[in-house]
Amino acid sequence: MIQLKDYQTRAVESLKFKVHNALRSPDREVVIFQSPTGSGKTIMVSEMLKQLVKDNDKKYAFVWVSVRMLHEQSKEKLEKYYEDDRLIQCSYFEDLEDNQIGDNEILFINWHSINKKDINIYVRDNEQDNNLNSIVENTKEEGREIILIIDESHHTASSTKSKELIETIGPKVTIEVSATPHLKENVSEIEKVHLADVKAEEMIKSEISVNPEFLDIKVGDKSSDVLVIEQALKKREELAKLYKKENSNINPLVLIQLPDSRVNLISKKDEVIKILKDKFKITEENGKLAVWLSEEKTNNLANIEKPDNEVEVLIFKQAIALGWDCPRASILVIFRESKSFTFTIQTIGRIMRMPELEYYNHEDLNKGFVFTNLPNIEITEDYAKDYITLYEAKRDNSKYKNIALPSVYLKRQRERTRLSGEFAKIFMEVAEETSLKKKINLEPSKVVSPIIADGKIVNIDKAGEIEHKGQIQVKLNEVELQQRFDQFIYANCSPYAPADSSDRMKTAIYQFFNAKYKLPKFDSRVQRIVLGKENVQALVDVINLSKEKYKLKIVEKLSEVREKIEEPRWEVPLIDSYKSNAKKENHPKSVMQPFYTKKPSQPEVLFMELLDKSNKVEWWYKNGEGEKKYFAVLYKDENNKEWAFYVDFIVKFKDGKIGLFDTKGGMTAKDAGPRAEGLQEYIKKNKDKLWGGITIYENGSWRYNDLEKYEYNSNNLSSWKILEL
Repeated sequence: MIQLKDYQTRAVESLKFKVHNALRSPDREVVIFQSPTGSGKTIMVSEMLKQLVKDNDKKYAFVWVSVRMLHEQSKEKLEKYYEDDRLIQCSYFEDLEDNQIGDNEILFINWHSINKKDINIYVRDNEQDNNLNSIVENTKEEGREIILIIDESHHTASSTKSKELIETIGPKVTIEVSATPHLKENVSEIEKVHLADVKAEEMIKSEISVNPEFLDIKVGDKSSDVLVIEQALKKREELAKLYKKENSNINPLVLIQLPDSRVNLISKKDEVIKILKDKFKITEENGKLAVWLSEEKTNNLANIEKPDNEVEVLIFKQAIALGWDCPRASILVIFRESKSFTFTIQTIGRIMRMPELEYYNHEDLNKGFVFTNLPNIEITEDYAKDYITLYEAKRDNSKYKNIALPSVYLKRQRERTRLSGEFAKIFMEVAEETSLKKKINLEPSKVVSPIIADGKIVNIDKAGEIEHKGQIQVKLNEVELQQRFDQFIYANCSPYAPADSSDRMKTAIYQFFNAKYKLPKFDSRVQRIVLGKENVQALVDVINLSKEKYKLKIVEKLSEVREKIEEPRWEVPLIDSYKSNAKKENHPKSVMQPFYTKKPSQPEVLFMELLDKSNKVEWWYKNGEGEKKYFAVLYKDENNKEWAFYVDFIVKFKDGKIGLFDTKGGMTAKDAGPRAEGLQEYIKKNKDKLWGGITIYENGSWRYNDLEKYEYNSNNLSSWKILEL
């Protein structure tokens, strides 16, 4: 039986009280549980759920959602925690009986299996009606209130698909668990565990030291990779001796994180393994090295978490960083990447835990250590890009029933977003025009890389740049030079997609140096010349001029052919998101509530008023544009080119019919012909269900045009029908 620490006991009691309050509310509520990395969030939530079940006669069902494979670890932890009293049952989707979540049963779901472009089988209808929608419905029909737990919520809770899933589940209470939650407007309760309390109980390390004493190191000709590995292993030996002095059997583990990008992953792994073998005699064969990659796992991983396990170094990727628990891990090695590096809270969290949950006499044993060839470190919250403050409108499912309208989305062709083979020719032309050869210094200054020295992190859950005393300069080896060159190319591809364009740009540069200086393709001398501080600006200038010329000569002459993606059963989105420039308005018949709008046209304003007042209208939806999730019909312009027409309004009438209306006025009505005719062609295919057309407000009346051949004359509207709503 796990004995809770004092701060954990207090947090469990307080969190339970706040969840009780939320359950009493007539509305659906959100409770935030904020607790530092390494504080035992899973155990605290487990105990809170157990007490909640013990203290109440009500029937509860729980859904526990985690990222990556963390749902498996959570399930294992909770099953072990509940094995004595078995008050709560832990299940996967396939373990459920009668297509429902039972009394005091937790359904564990992996967020990434359902958070894809198309939500997978958990949500999709199938023959057995065995999907999340029906399971939730069956569970609620049995009188059970659903409590949703979102573990590591900062990864998930703000993405659109995640919000759609929350809408599908419709929990009475959502508990968002995270060290760094992204608080939302509708949060009813917040329970926070303080970092100082966790450190006071000696659960996590006092601080993280980054490249300690690097300012005193003699670098010599060592590569930066060798330097950081050497210093990390030296520190490991020091810690191992200190543990022995403390009469502890802990064998400290070094974690070496490979770059997460797929490019050059294998060569980087091989390079690290070679350094470990040749310089430090650490190999898989002698049991001191383990590898944990998705494509390769060594056989000695089974007991690696044990305090005295013989493995001294583990090579891994970001994929295992989240949720993996190995308290003897105390040193982390991170390499510079070809793309910009994101140093996340979860990455560093792997070396935060105290192996025996108590501090030692020697201060170094109470610290974690990071060794890296990064120039500086800024801690960022994982997936922070997903969390821009937005307004949200949700579909009112008490009004809404599926309408299953065929829709279309036209995707831009890739040739407009990437460089082609023509770029190399244009680059050579621009290089000649600008006399690039005269500006190039073939013996530039040495290309060096700064490395952070003597840094310190006290609170890993706090984003921002860390304190450090300075930097040291290390000469780049050939591998690092290649990475720096790749980074230069990648950065200068914009606005063209780097993944598809970087090879074309490299080819252009190599061809120039081959033609002008007879240097072979891929020669590292080319890379050193390009990256030399005397040459960089001249190369960037020619690249920019070449991209401008490429746009004029190639891109603007491409036909606007787009890939057609058909959606046979389009539905109004579960959620629409808006940025801060949107305005909230009161429109009772909008199916999205609350209703937000961004500068509607005057005809749109008047039409929304008309729809709200109409006794014939059940609900209406103000459509968006340009995205797959919005409704569009296909039409052809005067040149027979296909386009997508995003109709302004989808209106559900009480007689069961659906109206498709697009408001126009003045010149916009005059130019609407191709769109109007495309819309009528669409309506004609299902005229028993659909009606509508281009809609105008003139001379105090609303009119619409449903002719197959569109015409508009402000002096003669005899062909336009009165819109009687």
